[in-house]
Amino acid sequence: MGLGELYADGRFELILGDLYNLLALGARNIVAPGGPGLLTALRTLQSLWQRLGPGVAPGRARANASHHYDLDAGFYRLFLDDDLQYSCAYFETPSASLEAAQLAKKRHIAAKLALSPGQKVLDIGCGWGGLALYLAQNCGAEVLGVTLAREQLQLARQRAQSAGLADTVHFALKDYREVGGSFDRVVSIGMFEHVGPKNYDAFFARVAELLAEDGVALVHTIGHLGAPAPTSSWLRKYIFPDGYIPSLMEIAPSLARAGLAVADLEVLREHYALTLEHWRARFKANRDAAREIFGERFCRIWEFYLAASECAFRYEGCVVLQFQLVRKFEALPITRDYLFRREAELRAVEERLRSGAKS
Repeated sequence: MGLGELYADGRFELILGDLYNLLALGARNIVAPGGPGLLTALRTLQSLWQRLGPGVAPGRARANASHHYDLDAGFYRLFLDDDLQYSCAYFETPSASLEAAQLAKKRHIAAKLALSPGQKVLDIGCGWGGLALYLAQNCGAEVLGVTLAREQLQLARQRAQSAGLADTVHFALKDYREVGGSFDRVVSIGMFEHVGPKNYDAFFARVAELLAEDGVALVHTIGHLGAPAPTSSWLRKYIFPDGYIPSLMEIAPSLARAGLAVADLEVLREHYALTLEHWRARFKANRDAAREIFGERFCRIWEFYLAASECAFRYEGCVVLQFQLVRKFEALPITRDYLFRREAELRAVEERLRSGAKS
């Protein structure tokens, strides 16, 4: 907390190296064998306090979302890919471009959803609508995307209209707890980190209620594989109010209580570190433009956020978890071969759409 605030306030400057180098050095030392024992004890107590804290009620969830996601989309365009994907990309090779990796992420998720044309999809935490538009355009799905950020809602609706998909893709300013109906597929990408431990049971119970008997759900979230650990207090104060990164052992009991079975669990290990590396480089290249919009202190806060987050994925055990969930195991084939076949089919669809756009 102290280091982040000193940097944000311009009260220390790096003469050699850069902020990422400094934070990476600290992260490696903290997790090294024989690292500070007192720090470990304090982190355990901090984690317990965060988990026992108040739950995130709908009104508070809206305020939290507005704090981070209601920034002008022009700012996010300074460092995200062209589709404004603000979650972990999927790097089929480490050298892939950010645009290629974010497209691969959408393709990978669409394959896991095993969609058929005309099926109804709920996208919880839809962002600026990129995944919803992909599922409609490439898979023939009917999609409802919900968000708590008005800026995201406005742009998502504009994008659906421009793409000629306003009849099949709809967006609403709505909490997941307020959604009704039944859906063949439910997907949530990068939103679960905002749910809060006290609401895990309620979240997955709602997913189960909304999911058709033979439906498939996909939840993509930052997480870690060890015991529960605290989420950075600095990030919770300045970037993601009430944000909490769950451990696998915290999620599993809620899935069982909701009656959802894990059909597949994929652990994306280095993918978010690579994503953040791209975001950091783009933010640095466009820093002057960001400063013109929000000022120097804001830029310093975001530099610290991006660098610290990359360190967390490179050195501190953070990963991305993709849960493929069903109510009945028969909803999906018994082997994973269908994923690779479906990804190949989707690549062909993407190519046809690109060729059509060029002509």
